[in-house]
Amino acid sequence: MRSGSASFRLEKACVRYGSEAAVEEVDLEIEPGEVVGFVGPSGAGKTTLLRLLNGTLRPTSGKVLIGGDDLGSLPVRRLREVRSRIGMVHQDLSLIPNLRVLRNVLIGRLGRLSLLGSARLLFFPPRREVRRVHELLERVGIGEKLYERTDRLSGGQRQRVAIARALYQEPAALLPDEPISSLDPARSRDTMRLLIEVCREGGITLCASLHDLAAARDFLPRLVGLRGGRVVFDRPTTELDDDDFHNLYDLAPEEMLNDGP
Repeated sequence: MRSGSASFRLEKACVRYGSEAAVEEVDLEIEPGEVVGFVGPSGAGKTTLLRLLNGTLRPTSGKVLIGGDDLGSLPVRRLREVRSRIGMVHQDLSLIPNLRVLRNVLIGRLGRLSLLGSARLLFFPPRREVRRVHELLERVGIGEKLYERTDRLSGGQRQRVAIARALYQEPAALLPDEPISSLDPARSRDTMRLLIEVCREGGITLCASLHDLAAARDFLPRLVGLRGGRVVFDRPTTELDDDDFHNLYDLAPEEMLNDGP
């Protein structure tokens, strides 16, 4: 993957666990700097698709290409380099509770460093790196929490630490998996605005998995609907109507309106 925003292409990508298919025959193309949402019912394959895009999961069959690199044919060292440019925000956030916010954010850069370099960054961070982390925390609205223990933060604050850590990677793409599932409605919308704003400012490709259908429709210009591991639709959000989402979720319209975190 070259410098700049990441592009993705999936060609007949499948992920199977025995006889069960988590993702089935997915064709998908995402341009550099694009903002895309993955929506669908629980178990639709959204998280599996994100794991394919960040290289932590290889397809059982088919291809996954990031910036022209076929992940299935890359040697381990080159795959690690590609993955270091993909920022993932996991559902569980994957923060270390008893570490201070500074170190949790610094961990975002370790994928590019040797063991010795990682130890130096974590235990003896240069002032320029501390300033950079502080700038990112200010950008996500919690600059005053730099030296706070992470387990003393609210859920919304921990969410922002995870976003800052992903941004500290200087990613070519950001892949948040259900980034607002544990937040109240007001914080959910603030978080979505923040994610889109920072990605557009930095030219970062954004692919977000969302369970909150209302937020997906309000904030994401392109939606990929998944059900049973297959793509049901892939269109600009403005071209989708209630029938498309009704067919995707098999819900009554009033249920769809209440679909949230």
